[in-house]
Amino acid sequence: MTGHHDLPPVTADTARPGGPEEHPPARPEPPLLPPALRLWLGLTAALATLVVVALGALYAGHGEPGRVDRWVVLPTADSVGPPWRAPALATDFLGEPVGAAVLVVAAVTGCLLLRRPRAAVFVVAGVALTVGAATLLKHLVGRTIHGEGNLSYPSGHTAFLTAIALMAALVAIGRSGLGRTAGTALVLAAALAAGAAMGWAEVALGAHYPTDAVGGWCTALAVVPATAWLVDRLTDRRTGTRPDPRTPQAR
Repeated sequence: MTGHHDLPPVTADTARPGGPEEHPPARPEPPLLPPALRLWLGLTAALATLVVVALGALYAGHGEPGRVDRWVVLPTADSVGPPWRAPALATDFLGEPVGAAVLVVAAVTGCLLLRRPRAAVFVVAGVALTVGAATLLKHLVGRTIHGEGNLSYPSGHTAFLTAIALMAALVAIGRSGLGRTAGTALVLAAALAAGAAMGWAEVALGAHYPTDAVGGWCTALAVVPATAWLVDRLTDRRTGTRPDPRTPQAR
């Protein structure tokens, strides 16, 4: 008969019903476009697209401010002075090549530090597609300001900063788990704040008409949600992952 001393030693690993302890699987990265926000942001993107197309058709080939532009302000080459000129120039710098590059690098670095590679790809793709769309529209519409060659519609600066704010808000929602109401409010508030700030700077400095700023703002609203959906779809297909069931749903 075998004694108890012949039995294998009991360890913390073998004491568990499942055998040796295994590391739990990594938690899937949350989607960039939460399911709870897809309908509302999709409708917003569709409406923004209509505004971009309508304004582009209305001001195609024009070189003067329209009725709405004159009602807001009559742009000039130098329409803002102290103490507001410095803030306007600082905001405008964020849309210039150097300032924009700094923002993008900071955003991508932040995503990687938070272990959000999907979000890092989203930032790069979102900026590229938004700026690319604005540039293409400028050549298609052909609206100018302060002479031939100064294409103005839509405002690329406004589109860029709005896109950065939108992407930051979407990444924050995925990390914090906000629901539909709070998440939608955060996204729209971020887009409105960034668009209003850059739009004001561009109009105040005489670089764009007010309707150019509206067009740039709507360009970002149209492109960024579509980019988030596309990156989610391609990433999930490549990795074979499914949406995290713990992602907040509508509430």
